[in-house]
Amino acid sequence: MAAERLQKILSAAGIASRRAAEQIILEGRVTVNGHKVKELGVKADLAKDHVKVDGKLVRVSVARRYVLMNKPKGLIVTRDDPGGIPTVFELLRGRVGERVVAVGRLDVESEGLLLLTDDGALVHKLTHPSGGCRKEYEVKVSGVPTPPQLERLRRGVTLPDDGARTAPAEIELVKTTPEKNGAGGNAWLKVILGEGRSRQIRRMFDLVGHPVTKLRRVAIGPIRDPQLPPGAFRDLSPVEVAALRAIRRAPPRSRARAGEKT
Repeated sequence: MAAERLQKILSAAGIASRRAAEQIILEGRVTVNGHKVKELGVKADLAKDHVKVDGKLVRVSVARRYVLMNKPKGLIVTRDDPGGIPTVFELLRGRVGERVVAVGRLDVESEGLLLLTDDGALVHKLTHPSGGCRKEYEVKVSGVPTPPQLERLRRGVTLPDDGARTAPAEIELVKTTPEKNGAGGNAWLKVILGEGRSRQIRRMFDLVGHPVTKLRRVAIGPIRDPQLPPGAFRDLSPVEVAALRAIRRAPPRSRARAGEKT
């Protein structure tokens, strides 16, 4: 086995995405043959070098695990939560032995499809905007956004809390439902994103005055499973894994047109 950069080794071992692995290295949590590494660019060969993260030996297995979960509300997507909120990994305990990581996140109030895997390279592909993976959501908001408000969100907005500008998105008004007292009403929308900022959809609709009341992810790239019950999970088929790996980023012009759809 040829020497490779440490971040690539950690990613291949399913420990973290390549970007997260870089942070782990910079934090001084990695050793090579007993020597602590705190800079990027260092290479190692697992055939002859002992690489450890937090004192645990890194091994790259040939077989990978790809799990699709229908995350219910009330669970947090993290391995440990100091606040005592249940985590999605508790559902896997005793049934998935591999140290899988979540591909992106859903906040505690959101539900829907969540991928978990020990394939660090695929994690990077599916979470980084350059990978071309688009996620589809069913979103319910308070009130009914106007056409100009929806067009504004489609084109991209600057989020006030961190100044980040969202990429063009596909947003379609699916239906409206009146409130019980006949006033106000709500709207259901289909939202497709090519990026995944923290609580992005909630922050987008807060910006235009229509807070999200329900959010469900229904597709990750080509992967859908409307029959998977909340709290249940299954392994992806080889065909599904191949479909995720085959995702390609759309040309800029196509992506711009997609963001302008109504």
